[in-house]
Amino acid sequence: MAVEDISVWSSGLDDAFAQVAGVFRTASVRWRARAYLTGLLAPIERKTAWQLSEAAGDPNPDGVQYFLDRAVWDAGTVRDPLQSYVADHLAGPGGVLVVDETGFVKKGRRSAGVQRQYSGTAGRIENSQLGVFLAYAGESGRALIDRELYLPKSWIDEPDRCTKAGIPAERVAAGVLTEPRLAEAMIGRALDAGVEAGWVAADSAYGRDGKFRAFLEARRMPYVVEVPVKQTVADLDGDRRVDTLVARAPEEAWHTVSAGPGVRGEREYDWAWATVPNFGDVPIGFARTLLARRSLPDPTDIAYYLCFHPDSIDRAELVRVAGARWAIEECFQAAKNECGLDHYQVRKWNCWYRHISMAMLAHAFLAVTAATDPKAHASWETSQSPKSAVSWR
Repeated sequence: MAVEDISVWSSGLDDAFAQVAGVFRTASVRWRARAYLTGLLAPIERKTAWQLSEAAGDPNPDGVQYFLDRAVWDAGTVRDPLQSYVADHLAGPGGVLVVDETGFVKKGRRSAGVQRQYSGTAGRIENSQLGVFLAYAGESGRALIDRELYLPKSWIDEPDRCTKAGIPAERVAAGVLTEPRLAEAMIGRALDAGVEAGWVAADSAYGRDGKFRAFLEARRMPYVVEVPVKQTVADLDGDRRVDTLVARAPEEAWHTVSAGPGVRGEREYDWAWATVPNFGDVPIGFARTLLARRSLPDPTDIAYYLCFHPDSIDRAELVRVAGARWAIEECFQAAKNECGLDHYQVRKWNCWYRHISMAMLAHAFLAVTAATDPKAHASWETSQSPKSAVSWR
């Protein structure tokens, strides 16, 4: 690695930290924050308190624990400049906001929000926390820009346990906020902050939620969201399941299109796209459509999407957005492997937000550096029927 490359990347890290430096009002806390960020980027196997302390030259983890727990700073005020940093370097009119959740496997019952629940990370039901995240996927890169910790009913029903975990009283009083409600809050924050984005993408956990789709439509925010096979859409004589409609698509409705590059090359699928009746409740200039993705080697493997967008949009753009949803999975993998997103050993609510926010900033720095420096990019890449009103295009 050339000395000049190290100098450029170090300067870039200075710029990234400068975005949030004002959050840490004393020199000692500011030094701790910079050391923590540098440790998250360091080539150490696990980014635990002990290892981060060793990387910072401390004899014990007291300083790291103080920074995460008792030092005076607000994780929310790290998130806002982080969003600006990502937007300044990666945003554009075709950018996609992607929502998804990831699990953090934990032992015991004292970590805020932990319970036995399905963890996609583990691929089974595990004792875990669930974090809901918002990623920004731009043409030149992608990064995580917001996060919320899911608080299940099992915790809300035990206010004493919430108090011991430092969960704010107002959050407990709000009751159970499902993943789609948390996603709405994060998308709303990003849009209100002026983050430039043209689309929202999500999997079926969000796409099947009518309130989530209505929230986006009320904000005139185009979306491509996956829906389950049993999802229905309105037709001339009543609601029909999406798999029923897609099964009736003529073969000429299917077109082979790439959803973008993947780790094994272009992700090519057959795609079919149809208009659906709108019955006058769609804003002028917009349309709702149905998109289907069919596997080339296994034609029985079909995914279904509901879409809302300007009526001038073409199939290729919808396919691009559908493919962009996988950007958040790549963000999770990189942030966990490279930045210790899941290496924390904290239990309290505010400590979770603090660690996660700093790990997101570390990941954003890597994403921006890879987007702006070809050498850094190469380095990181080697380290992601009856009569119907449905009209097939």
